[in-house]
Amino acid sequence: MFVSENLGVNEKGNLTIGGTDTVELAGQYGTPLYVMDEQAVRKACRRFKSSIDKYYDGKGLACYASKAFTCLEMCRIVADEGMGLDAVSIGELYTAVKAGFDVTKIGFHGNNKTDEELEYAVDVKVGHIIVDNISELLRLERIAEEKGVRPDIMFRIKPGIDAHTHDFIKTGQIDSKFGFALETGEAFEAVKRAIECKNVNLMGLHCHIGSQIFDIEPFEEAGRVMLKFIAKIKNELGYEIKGLNLGGGFGIKYLNEHDPVPFETYMEKVSEVVKSTCSELGITQPYIFIEPGRSISAPAGITLYTVGARKEIPEIRTYISVDGGMADSPRYILYKSEYEAIVANKATEERTERVTIAGKCCESGDLIGENMPLQHAESGDIIAVCATGAYNYSMSSNYNRLQKPAVVFVNNGESRIAVKRETLDDIIRNDI
Repeated sequence: MFVSENLGVNEKGNLTIGGTDTVELAGQYGTPLYVMDEQAVRKACRRFKSSIDKYYDGKGLACYASKAFTCLEMCRIVADEGMGLDAVSIGELYTAVKAGFDVTKIGFHGNNKTDEELEYAVDVKVGHIIVDNISELLRLERIAEEKGVRPDIMFRIKPGIDAHTHDFIKTGQIDSKFGFALETGEAFEAVKRAIECKNVNLMGLHCHIGSQIFDIEPFEEAGRVMLKFIAKIKNELGYEIKGLNLGGGFGIKYLNEHDPVPFETYMEKVSEVVKSTCSELGITQPYIFIEPGRSISAPAGITLYTVGARKEIPEIRTYISVDGGMADSPRYILYKSEYEAIVANKATEERTERVTIAGKCCESGDLIGENMPLQHAESGDIIAVCATGAYNYSMSSNYNRLQKPAVVFVNNGESRIAVKRETLDDIIRNDI
């Protein structure tokens, strides 16, 4: 019935998340409201951790991609489950440090890191820095020399894999702003240069082919390509790469027709390719990292809205306007992301209408979705948009000077604030 298994209906006919009444949450905390189910987050973390331990014989680490959704509380939960973490900015890294995350289990990403970011990563002794280009390598070499340290690094590699996903979320092809290209020889020349550096240690390679991928084959092929490159480095340069990060991008169920591969199946199939390819190439199996983000946080979260206006345009469409929009849910206007929506206070009723859910921002494209099946919705109803735990809070803005919503975590029927709702004073706090 629902796209996420943590959703249900109680005796009042209201939608629940993690056993908590969503209509009551809306009444208690106001809307728009991000709601995260702690147990769903923990369950996903445990599935990734247990499967990578099993299929890579304890020689691997699942690192939560914090760009999907992060705050102090999320970092604490992920750390408590024994996961590593990926950060892509000084802000994400700072959040993890302030949450008490084990910095040795953090990888620091970014295609255009500033000197300030690199210096901070070195100062907090982050586990490894994922270097994206030669300019960054040389700047990091200088910073490390000045500080008298030798940080571990990985190189981000473009393996040239077509991930069959939206162009905006493909990252592994040659025409990408991320990483070193294999096809041109750029990656090999970069490795040679890194080996010559005295103040950084090239410990691994990294690749990421895209997001919301439902097929296993692209991940398998990426593994083969990266391991062949590792073998080339060993055979031609006599240098052993110790770690390999195979990225993330595992698809999740946004709509009922979506059929994502179970995490455990992905881990098993790709590990078979890794082991057999290492054997064929005569190389030591590297320590494996993966980066699940959306697949941990998206199904765990929903966003609650209150319906304002209902506008019926005969023979054209019906607009259901809510008290949020592209400022708190930007993925539709970015790349037409589809969601399932439910009238939370009418969860037992059939979805008899096809509607466009519109936001309140001053943009015609400010929509949550079009042609969405929904129960009959009127002013005052509460709408839940499902599987929104990834990227909505992370990408939220103050467009039209709207206040960012609160984030609430629920756990076995109890709720708590993790991020406070912004006030009007917050909006002008940095104005002079």
